[in-house]
Amino acid sequence: MPRLQARLFDAPDELRTFPLARIEMVKLDELQVGRCRFEPGWRWSAAFGELLGTTSCPIRHLGYAIAGSMRVLADDGQTIDIGPNSVFDIPAGHDKWVIGDEPWLTVEWGGSHQAMGEVLHEDTNRTLATVLFIDIVDSTGRLARIGDAAWRDELSAHRAAMRKELNVFRGREVQTTGDGLLAIFDSPARAVRCAVAMVVATRSTELAIRVGVHTGEVELVGEDVRGIAVHVAARVLATAAAGEVLVTATTADLLEGAGFELDEAGTHELKGLPGERRLYRVRERS
Repeated sequence: MPRLQARLFDAPDELRTFPLARIEMVKLDELQVGRCRFEPGWRWSAAFGELLGTTSCPIRHLGYAIAGSMRVLADDGQTIDIGPNSVFDIPAGHDKWVIGDEPWLTVEWGGSHQAMGEVLHEDTNRTLATVLFIDIVDSTGRLARIGDAAWRDELSAHRAAMRKELNVFRGREVQTTGDGLLAIFDSPARAVRCAVAMVVATRSTELAIRVGVHTGEVELVGEDVRGIAVHVAARVLATAAAGEVLVTATTADLLEGAGFELDEAGTHELKGLPGERRLYRVRERS
């Protein structure tokens, strides 16, 4: 039940600081309210984009601007300048930056500041990695045709073959995902070479796989990995066809000079992610 209460930002429940940005949060039972300060020169894509592996903010912001001005560029091309004494609603999927010489001061509610703080918390163990997802194409149909026992044996042999390639290219298996596998690499080139080797290895079997690869910062949580980069790689996987290795433009740029041949695979909207992503298909060497 709501109760009568008041809190001071002078004594916040939580304080988060980033380069050119400061967020103070107070709690009113379930509700959290943030006071935010963004200094001149701050821009979302420069401050947080590399950490999240995207140039577009994935969080909605709802609040009141006290001072300063912020320019917002939405993924669909719309722009707006938000100045003092303005109530604003900025949907997910945008870049924004401080304009002028005065800090942009706001109060935000509805959880947007909390979500950003959780994503970008300074104490998380984040590192740059290349994320690789594979799965078996039409695994359900294969299971129906050969039966449970034969499928278990086939899946076990398949995973052994995939792990052999991971060992060769020094990938780290994070988890199995039903009929698939998630792994990370500290080198984009080794990740893609591993992906191609995995596709080739399955050609002598009755199974076909597809692979999605993306490079970005991930959060290491015990033996698990989290972060938007993981979600991007999973969505790229979902776009790939049987026998394909698809990579994002980010990974493609990092492969320059590594001897790969890439074909454009078009621009795609990846489910649950803002904006469009250009994908590339890795061509096998003849």
